[in-house]
Amino acid sequence: MVILLILSGIICIWLSLSCLRLRADIRYLHEQLGEIERGSHIELAVYSRRQSLLAFCRRLNRVLQEKDASHNRYEKAEKKLKQNITDLAHDIRTPLTGASGYVQLARESTDSIKKEHYLEAAGKRLAELSDMLEELFLYTRLTDEDYSLPKESLKKTYVLPLLSECLLSLYSAFEERGTSPEIDFASEDFCIYAEEEILQRIFLNLIRNALLHGRGGITILQKEDLLIFENPVSQDSIPDTEQLFDRFYKADSARRKGSSGLGLFIVKELTESLGGKVWAEYSHGLLRILLRFPPS
Repeated sequence: MVILLILSGIICIWLSLSCLRLRADIRYLHEQLGEIERGSHIELAVYSRRQSLLAFCRRLNRVLQEKDASHNRYEKAEKKLKQNITDLAHDIRTPLTGASGYVQLARESTDSIKKEHYLEAAGKRLAELSDMLEELFLYTRLTDEDYSLPKESLKKTYVLPLLSECLLSLYSAFEERGTSPEIDFASEDFCIYAEEEILQRIFLNLIRNALLHGRGGITILQKEDLLIFENPVSQDSIPDTEQLFDRFYKADSARRKGSSGLGLFIVKELTESLGGKVWAEYSHGLLRILLRFPPS
C-alpha cells in the first residue's frame, strides 16, 4: 500500500512538472508569436524535447515561412503591377501627346502641304493609340474568369487568304520600313478550325510585333501543322523566350512606341483558347514564333 502511495506521489510530481514545462513552453511560444506580430522573422522554438511538441513547433514554422513567402510574392507582384501601370500610362500618353502636337502645328500652318503632312502624322499617332486601347480592352476580356470562347463560333478557316488580308492591311507600315513580307506555305489549302476574327487578331499581333521590335522584314512559313513567324532582331533587344508571352513584357529597355506590351500575351491566350500552342525560339539573330493548332 505504501509503495502504491509512493508511486502515485511520484506520478503526480512528474505530471505537475510536465504541466509546468508545458505551460512554460506555451508562454514562451506566446512571447515569440508576439514578436512575430511586431514584425520579427524569428523561428519558433521550445524548451521541451517532447516529440509531439517539437513537431507542432516545426509545423508552425513552416506555416509562418509560407506566409512570409506569400507576402513577399504579393509585394513583388504589386510593385511590378504598379510599374507596369506607370509604363503603360506613359506609353498611352506618348502617341496622344504626339497627335495633339501635330494637330496644333496643322492649325498654325498656312502651308496646305505641311498642314496635310501634320494631320497625317496625327492620324498615325491616333491609330497607334487606338490599337493600344483595343489590346487593353481585349486583355480585360481574356483575363475575366467568366470568359470562354463559344464552340459554335469555330469553323474551318483557310489560313493563307486571311493572312494575306492581314499583311495587306499593314502595307503602309512595310512600305515605311522599306521592306516586304515573305510567305512560304507548303500547302495553300492549309486550314485551321478557328474563329476568323480571333485568328486575324493573332496574325496582326505577330506581324506588328515583328515590325515594332524586329530589325526589318518578316518571313511566314507553314510546315505540316506548324505556322512560323520569323524576323531578325537587334543585338540590343534579344528577347527572353521564356518571358516573351508574359503580360507587359518588353525586350527593349527603350520601350518602343505604339506597344502596350500585351500583344504576345494576347497571342498566347487566343491561341490556347482555340486549343493551340505557341512558343518562341531564338537563334543567330532570328526570333521564331511557332504556332500549332489542332487539325481542322
